[in-house]
Amino acid sequence: MEIENAISNSEDETIELGTLFAKRLKTGDVVALYGPLGSGKTEFIKGVCNYFNVEQIVSSPTFTIMNQYYGEHNNEEVILYHVDLYRIKNPEELAEIGFNDCIYAPDAIKLVEWAEKAENFFPKKCYQVKILTDELDESKRTIRIELDLSE
Repeated sequence: MEIENAISNSEDETIELGTLFAKRLKTGDVVALYGPLGSGKTEFIKGVCNYFNVEQIVSSPTFTIMNQYYGEHNNEEVILYHVDLYRIKNPEELAEIGFNDCIYAPDAIKLVEWAEKAENFFPKKCYQVKILTDELDESKRTIRIELDLSE
């Protein structure tokens, strides 16, 4: 398992870390994001979208559950799905929104907030981004990126 840790002291730094992280992503990848409410999951995703030159406004799809963005990289179109599972209460709801089809779509990068609500649905090879808040400094975050490369 590959593990990286980074420290962010602001929203701008979290966005910048998302932009740097995005350089390794390719079509078909899944990024599962974990962290408490307000920890910066959406800011990290904004950074990923910045890297891919997404022109749409990137915001958490808390009520719509899923946003689809179009970006580009090396003059090729890139599709990104931004999924927010905050309001999902059970696996049946995941089926209703077509989560399985989305998560295994080979032609898009998938970014999933509140990933703990769908852990059993993710492919084995999946990036996990865990954003940990600091009890003593409310603006400080530890961003832990994990990738299990074992098959």
